[in-house]
Amino acid sequence: MIYGGDGLARLPADERGRGKTVFVPFVLAEEKVEATITEQKAGFARAHAESVIEPSPHRIQPGCRYFGRCGGCHYQHSSYGHQLAIKEEILRETLRRTAKFDLSVDVQVHPSPPWNYRNRSRLQIQTGPEFKAGYFRMASHELLAVEECPISSPLINRGIARLWENGRAGRVPKGVREVEFFANADDSKMLLEISTTAETRRAEVRAWTEELLTSVPEIAGISAFRKTPKGAPKTEEKLLNAGADHLIYQTSRAAYRVSAGSFFQTNRYLIDELVKIVAEGQSGELALDLYAGAGLFSTALSDFHHIVSVESSQTSSGDLSYNLLSNGVAVQASTEQYLASIEKSGRSGKGAILPHISHRPNLAVVDPPRNGLGERVARMLLTLGAPRVVYVSCDPVTLARDLVILLGAGYRIEQLHLVDLFPQTYHLESVVHLVR
Repeated sequence: MIYGGDGLARLPADERGRGKTVFVPFVLAEEKVEATITEQKAGFARAHAESVIEPSPHRIQPGCRYFGRCGGCHYQHSSYGHQLAIKEEILRETLRRTAKFDLSVDVQVHPSPPWNYRNRSRLQIQTGPEFKAGYFRMASHELLAVEECPISSPLINRGIARLWENGRAGRVPKGVREVEFFANADDSKMLLEISTTAETRRAEVRAWTEELLTSVPEIAGISAFRKTPKGAPKTEEKLLNAGADHLIYQTSRAAYRVSAGSFFQTNRYLIDELVKIVAEGQSGELALDLYAGAGLFSTALSDFHHIVSVESSQTSSGDLSYNLLSNGVAVQASTEQYLASIEKSGRSGKGAILPHISHRPNLAVVDPPRNGLGERVARMLLTLGAPRVVYVSCDPVTLARDLVILLGAGYRIEQLHLVDLFPQTYHLESVVHLVR
């Protein structure tokens, strides 16, 4: 099994040597399957499993009627315990192959309840000629109609059902293209974020959102955004806001304001666990929280005298400022911009974007997007000289690439955690504690 959800097989060897690699979805390791080649490339091929001749003992009946067609899930045909084993092996193998080292520490695996875990789900919408709401089909941009989503929370599923009722009744305005649901911690309230085309009429969207707020008491607020016309820069303008523009997300440690459009972790069961893994036992004079989002980790670093949190998104940085403790400072900048300003000021603080960086930070927490830190940011991170770095990663490939730089500069891995924020999918979250 490889990262991305496929199983890896090989065609028979020929006169050119080892057989071509074949990628096959919805299989498990050691299974014997009958498959049809669907795509041939110079260095690999793709195939579709027509039947399973010798199934894995870990194969089970999928828990969703759309599995295999919907692009959202990849492992529902595997028992949950085996999904965790697949992900642990993929994490180990990726680090071994890309970063060229064998782990000297155990991988600590943190499971999740495997169903109804998502607090945020985004559906694609088609308003005509017939209404559809759903997700893209596997490996395509073709819309698959989906009327329930077993990995989403019960409240989100009730929202999906009401969306379909509205669509069948012709109440969803023409031009609506996406609806995103975001539910709070106890699944009692949710925000809706609607994305529309440039031609969508504000009055129609307003009438629909007001009807939704009246008929669905769990909806706290609705924000709608309209794409700019063709020829204009690709952005979205705020079309309207009805009701609240944020939720309060309560965790065991803090209550967070999360606005429509802000980043927040999507597994409603493992947020406290993730924060504990990152922040427990950390203390000192100064902590940096880079790619801070709404401040999930920043608020947990309360044993530091100063906390500097860096976030580039205007929406998320607004929530970050609201959520920070009194000893925290928020900076709206990209991590690269912020680190470059420190580098330029020579750590004196003069001319830097942020105060409180007149000495070396004791800890740097980084939670970059899927493309990771990248070489430039990783090398700038090294110049900070932080004795501890906690790297939260959602992609083992870019994590391994960045670790090559960090380990090469003298850091070593003290802890490695696999936090399964995305059961039934190939996605995996990992947390690496680095010290030097």
